[in-house]
Amino acid sequence: MQSLISKPPNKKKHLNTPNSSNSYYLFFIAITAATFILFVFYSRQTDPRHICSTVGPLTPAQTIIADEFATSTIPLVTIFHYATAHDIPQQTKNEIRKPLDVLQSLGPCNFLVFGIGHDALMWDSFNPRGTTLFLEEDPKWTISSLRRFPILRAYTVRYNTRLMEANALLLSYKKNCGAVDGDDHPLKDDRRCRLALGEFPNEVYDRDWDVIMIDAPRGYFPSAPGRMAVIYSAAVMARGRKKAGVTHVFLHDVDRAIEKLYAEEFLCMKYRVGGVKKLWHFVIPPAVNVTDTAHGFCLNG
Repeated sequence: MQSLISKPPNKKKHLNTPNSSNSYYLFFIAITAATFILFVFYSRQTDPRHICSTVGPLTPAQTIIADEFATSTIPLVTIFHYATAHDIPQQTKNEIRKPLDVLQSLGPCNFLVFGIGHDALMWDSFNPRGTTLFLEEDPKWTISSLRRFPILRAYTVRYNTRLMEANALLLSYKKNCGAVDGDDHPLKDDRRCRLALGEFPNEVYDRDWDVIMIDAPRGYFPSAPGRMAVIYSAAVMARGRKKAGVTHVFLHDVDRAIEKLYAEEFLCMKYRVGGVKKLWHFVIPPAVNVTDTAHGFCLNG
């Protein structure tokens, strides 16, 4: 690796002169600065589980649960956690039952979950031997969750939309979305379409997801990211599926206007197979032309 410190010109060393003292002092400052820069660079590349001291210590109860992962089987740890936890899953018992039935019928499968909530360990345990991946907008919450439940696979992701833009984005997507060149994933690196989540970790694009749970990001105040881009991108993933089968998409909080509006536009009511309270269930087949949005998603099938 090329040194970050430029080499000074060759000079004779005069150990007892003022200029020599200044040179050593400047050299020491340069070494310190370079070390700090390298530390910052590599710390940002580190797995969040190794830098989680920034979010504070775990409580005694949380520490016990985290330590159990080293010695106990996952189902037992899950039971232990929810038997002793004060926080309960965001969804109701009946809402949870629908995805559980699908995961049991498909398992092991690829399960993509938008959001890390108090139910994260539960969702992961419902897919034993499968791949369950969580995408969370809050880095501190991601780190905290990985400390508590080190078995989880999770990434912190960013969204560039705001709930207040939902109507405008819906009106403009046919013009700005869908024009993807090459054989790459139809979402990846798409910077023109603001509804396309194109800057996720490669693992998101490298798999066909059998089940997608949309329960994030935040969508209950105007400056929140909203779930517009997630709903659009989940529909693109399902339409672009390469292996046999269909994609099950579960959307939570459909009592809110934007979730319902975007579900009708992109997930398509003809693919809705059921729902319980605030949870809708869609079964979406792959499409022949994934990027064709000229007439809308639901008219093209």
